[in-house]
Amino acid sequence: MADTMQFDLVSPERQLASLEARAVQVPGAEGDLTFMPGHTPLITTLRPGLLRVESAEGDKEYVVSGGFAEMGAGGLSVLAERALPREDMTQERYDEMLEELKSQYQKAKDNFQNEPGPVDDAAKLLSDMVAVGGHIGLSAGNAPLPG
Repeated sequence: MADTMQFDLVSPERQLASLEARAVQVPGAEGDLTFMPGHTPLITTLRPGLLRVESAEGDKEYVVSGGFAEMGAGGLSVLAERALPREDMTQERYDEMLEELKSQYQKAKDNFQNEPGPVDDAAKLLSDMVAVGGHIGLSAGNAPLPG
C-alpha cells in the first residue's frame, strides 16, 4: 500500500490544492472523516468546517462551507461550495460566508414553514459555520442566529 494519495481541492473560483497527501480530515455532513491511502471508495457531503491535509509539503488547513468529497482509486477529490486556505480567512470573508448561510436559513424558514427538516438542516449549516469562526478566532457578530 502506498503511503500517499492524490488529493485535489477545487472550489468554483479555483483549484486550491493538488498534491500527494498522507491523510486528509474532512468535515463530513454525518461526522468528520479521515481519508488515507487505500481508503474504501466513498462519496460524502461536506458541512462547514476545517479540512486538514497532511503531506510532505507540511500540514495545511482550509475553511470549507460545504460541498462533496469523493474517495476513489485515483485518490480524494473535494468539490467545495466555497473554500479558502485558513490563513486567507479574514473577518470580512467569514462574514460573507456567514451571510450566505443566514440567507439560506431564512429562505428555508420562509419556504418550509411547516416542514422542520429543511429548516433544521439550514440551521445546522449556519451553526457549524459559527463554530468554525469561533475555532479560528473570528466573530459571528451580534446578528441573530437560529434558535
